[in-house]
Amino acid sequence: MTASETALKLAANTIRGLAIDAVQKADSGHPGLPMGMADVAVVLWTEFLRYNPQAPHWPGRDRFVLSAGHGSMLLYSLLHLAGFKLSIDDLKQFRQLHSKTPGHPEVTDTEGVETTTGPLGAGFSNGVGMAIAAQMEAAQFDNPLLMSRVFGICSDGDLMEGLSHEAASLAGHLQLGNLIFLYDNNGITIEGHTDLAFSENIPLRFQAMGWHTQSIDGHDFEQVRAALKLAVAQNDRPNLICCKTTIGKGSPNKANSHDCHGSPLGKEEIKLTKQALGMPLDDFYVAPDALALFKNTAALNVAAYQQWNRDMQAWQTRAPETAKQWRAFCDRTLPKDLYAQLITSAGDAASLATRVLSGNVIQKAAELVQSLVGGSADLDPSTKTRIKASASFSAKERAGRNLHFGIREHGMGGVLNGMALHGGFLPMGSTFLVFADYMRPSIRLAAIMRQPVTFVFTHDSLMVGEDGPTHQPVEQIASLRLIPNVHVFRPADGMETAAAWTHALSRRDGPTCLALTRQNLPKLARAANFNPDLVLRGGYLLRNVEAAKVTLIATGAEVSLAIDTATLMSQQGIEVRVVSMPCVELFLAQDAAYRAAVLGTLPVFALEMGRPEMWCQFTSRIDRCIGQSVFGASGPAKLVAEHFGFVTAKVAERICAAL
Repeated sequence: MTASETALKLAANTIRGLAIDAVQKADSGHPGLPMGMADVAVVLWTEFLRYNPQAPHWPGRDRFVLSAGHGSMLLYSLLHLAGFKLSIDDLKQFRQLHSKTPGHPEVTDTEGVETTTGPLGAGFSNGVGMAIAAQMEAAQFDNPLLMSRVFGICSDGDLMEGLSHEAASLAGHLQLGNLIFLYDNNGITIEGHTDLAFSENIPLRFQAMGWHTQSIDGHDFEQVRAALKLAVAQNDRPNLICCKTTIGKGSPNKANSHDCHGSPLGKEEIKLTKQALGMPLDDFYVAPDALALFKNTAALNVAAYQQWNRDMQAWQTRAPETAKQWRAFCDRTLPKDLYAQLITSAGDAASLATRVLSGNVIQKAAELVQSLVGGSADLDPSTKTRIKASASFSAKERAGRNLHFGIREHGMGGVLNGMALHGGFLPMGSTFLVFADYMRPSIRLAAIMRQPVTFVFTHDSLMVGEDGPTHQPVEQIASLRLIPNVHVFRPADGMETAAAWTHALSRRDGPTCLALTRQNLPKLARAANFNPDLVLRGGYLLRNVEAAKVTLIATGAEVSLAIDTATLMSQQGIEVRVVSMPCVELFLAQDAAYRAAVLGTLPVFALEMGRPEMWCQFTSRIDRCIGQSVFGASGPAKLVAEHFGFVTAKVAERICAAL
């Protein structure tokens, strides 16, 4: 459907009015972007974007990503006009506590929002992940109906952030022809005009990365329409449409100024703006013809939705077994005996690194769970995350389950989040633990969005050895544990590694981080009647003795060190209970009675090669937390461990001194 210029202009001005009124009422927000991109957005939403407010999670829908999340009133206005469950009253509650219209779009709060955006560049990378997911899903199930398109709006700020560079480079390399971003090139940031710090040629940069690019007047409806038509037709590479716009368009005194970037226009300027736009002065006015335009679009989209369902039903009739697999994929179905099978797959070797054990587990998990996909930031030989039975996803091979992210840790995190948001997939990505710092913002967003992403980190301690302090993580595990809703698993052997993966694949309300060793670890000795399900409770009593005088908690590689220390101290007449706590967050979620039984009533010590302060919640005293508070040193791993006191005699000495 091609709307008249009059209808499009009225719809765009309605969006401008809603945006400035909501920001004014909240006395907070960003009116400039919605005012500047309203013309582009109404063409996209009324003539190109496929969506259905009555079935907001329809798998065949297009995804729309507002990467410039500060302009959230643009998206909220569009959702209201399009018929999603977002009323005028909801718009009036913009930026208020518990509203459906928070300051930046949140996927958990508002129907129709596809991803949480605001940290610039994050939405852009999510869009790349969504485009990869659509390509992969369509290829794996040999069904072009599953090839959804991804449209997005990004800003100058998005394209300054390094995250967008990483994601755009990968998208161009993979030739993601189902990805179209509209760049709001308004030349304004918070401090002023972008020429303060930004002068590069964006079209040339994106062309160099393998994108199609166009440059248009973002206020010319016909140019917007023509550019989108061409971008949709050019589906062999991703597309960037550079839209030259005026921030705050319509405001007589604040347009093309940073004054309207992040502040209300003010009552007098709003009055002048509405007069200039030819709009009524009423607050939150919605033009009937604007609603009619979106209603006509809705009718076409419902017809497309119904046709898609008919076509999908025909496909399911033709390919019932594949359709059954697809439904299991969509539901992220897991076998009931997943944990038992993963324990077996880890192997029964007397000594292996947990990164190797994890690699063994991944092979079985990939066989059992089609949703599992992922890769590494150029480190698979070390992180062991390659699914051996599958090809790699590439520009020529779309069905592959292995992803090569290149040396782009932050981009990897954003892409993984986008794949999870797309639905169906349980994505994983890996690098060395020390480089978790490069992707921390994406991990944090996965936690905020409650997405089931698994971040696999290896080389998890000083035992990296010769690579030295630049590669030896000290503060990273503690830092990850500080992020709300992140579960950090640090397994000590095969059973615990299988438990870590079982939890990661089962979790549906947030991300899981696995911290794995470079060095070999011994298989832990457990009682014959030991219940493996205890590991899934995050912490459990591994060594219990009569007349114990102390309880020692340890994680990962330090669990075997704790056992050896307990044996040595027993010879000295001091008995030690040992608790393995592979996941602190899971343990804290257990009932009080269980936690009390595991920790006991004796003095508690903790042992971990990392920042020790977090363990005070169990020990009550920092001198009972045996950890690492300074950077490491370069040298053979065993000598580094001895130098910093992570050997049995020195650990025992620390415990005795504190007792």
